[in-house]
Amino acid sequence: MDQTRVLSGQPAGHMRASGGLLANLSLYVRRQAASPWRYAWEQLITGLAGWVPTVAGIALRAALYRLILHMEGVAAIESGVRLRYASQIRLGPGVYLDQGVYLHATPGGISIGEGSFVMHGAVLHVYNFRNLPHAFIKIGRDSLIGEYNVLRGQGGITIGDRVYTAPLVQILAVNHVFDDPTRPMVDQGITAEGIVVEDDVWIGAGAVITDGVRIGRGAVVAAGAVVTGDVPARTVVGGVPARVIKGIG
Repeated sequence: MDQTRVLSGQPAGHMRASGGLLANLSLYVRRQAASPWRYAWEQLITGLAGWVPTVAGIALRAALYRLILHMEGVAAIESGVRLRYASQIRLGPGVYLDQGVYLHATPGGISIGEGSFVMHGAVLHVYNFRNLPHAFIKIGRDSLIGEYNVLRGQGGITIGDRVYTAPLVQILAVNHVFDDPTRPMVDQGITAEGIVVEDDVWIGAGAVITDGVRIGRGAVVAAGAVVTGDVPARTVVGGVPARVIKGIG
């Protein structure tokens, strides 16, 4: 895999015991929101409304969460959804966030298009603590991110319209460098090239999509596949590493 974009060193947000309690507390707050004021404001709103169950809670959050994130139309957000850097989250009309979803949208942000669903336990994490230039997650219209999916958007993840992912899918736009056996891996940096999933793609349960991959329109990724290279449009791929099994149409 191409490793031309390498960023060295430990994450800037790595807490160290030697930093002291106040320094670590300040670092923690900076990793949760755009400013201490925003942290207090977002925590206040989510603390008031985030736990309220049933349709009453969904209605309350549809009203109050507009104060901390960008909501176009009405989005349905279940109780127990965890938001960090809410100011960098954009939800289109009809978006549904199921219980236990975690969105961490450090600058670059998370955008979820109209009518898309993010199901129980899914983690969408930009994790941009190294100031990467293209860190984001963007999901198109009428897509579904399945239960317990993990999306890591350090290199940027673009997901098109009508993309469905089954449970336990991992889409990981980041990779560690480990070429030098004399140095700890954490000191060797990372690559972050980005992942693109085009429209009308189905990704089966437990599949892993690695950094630098483009999945073409109308493709199907079989359950358990590990995708390390580009997937042609309208093909079925499977295996470890994934290979083309057949064409579609």
